[in-house]
Amino acid sequence: MASAYVLANVEVTDPQQYEQYKKLSTIAMQVHGAEVCVRGGAVHVLEGDWSPKRVVLLKFPSVEKARAFYDSTEYEAAKQAREGAAVMRMVLIEGV
Repeated sequence: MASAYVLANVEVTDPQQYEQYKKLSTIAMQVHGAEVCVRGGAVHVLEGDWSPKRVVLLKFPSVEKARAFYDSTEYEAAKQAREGAAVMRMVLIEGV
């Protein structure tokens, strides 16, 4: 079974409100077995015109586990807390 990754590029517009999202999303990650590979570290663009803001990379044992995380009640609470606090761009990537 191939691993799966959730990659997010987040533009935080309300840092204070975003703290609640971080707390709730951490709970969802723990419940659903996410391995946090990157969470807000410094970004250095090597090629292209990409200008990511806050990057998050989560690893899951499978696409199904990643989807279960995203569709969970725990993460739904986090998404609701994030409304108005950030612009989220997120993809699910199948690993090898």
